[in-house]
Amino acid sequence: MKSYSIGEIAERYHTTVATLRYYDESGLLPFVKRNAQGQRIFTDDDLGYLEVIDCLKRSAIPLRYIRQFMHWCVEGDATLPQREQFMIDQEQALDARIQVLQANLDFLRWKKWYYAHANQAGTEQIFFMPGTTQVDPKWRADYLATHQQ
Repeated sequence: MKSYSIGEIAERYHTTVATLRYYDESGLLPFVKRNAQGQRIFTDDDLGYLEVIDCLKRSAIPLRYIRQFMHWCVEGDATLPQREQFMIDQEQALDARIQVLQANLDFLRWKKWYYAHANQAGTEQIFFMPGTTQVDPKWRADYLATHQQ
């Protein structure tokens, strides 16, 4: 089985050696072995674990939850129910965050359209209800009617 140095793994996963050392010291890498000189050695078997950690980190899952999950992985089949529930819970949390982010992105796109048209007209008064500084809701409705994805 091929083995990899911590530097090779850092390069492969676009991270730093210091980050990988921190992960190890934080308990995220309970599967990593060390050679006679005490250097961390990664194997092909470890790559799957690292892929999971990378995905969970990019999903903004706190390290303490990733640590628990990785310990369950090392414990083996007895923890399959916990690992499945963990993935279900994380999927739901990520879906909720995606919905919030999508709503924010949709609003920002509306405002970008609004300011582009106000800029072109030289004023945002074109959007206001008469005698106010409130945007007439018809403008947002018109925007949404023509910019739905």
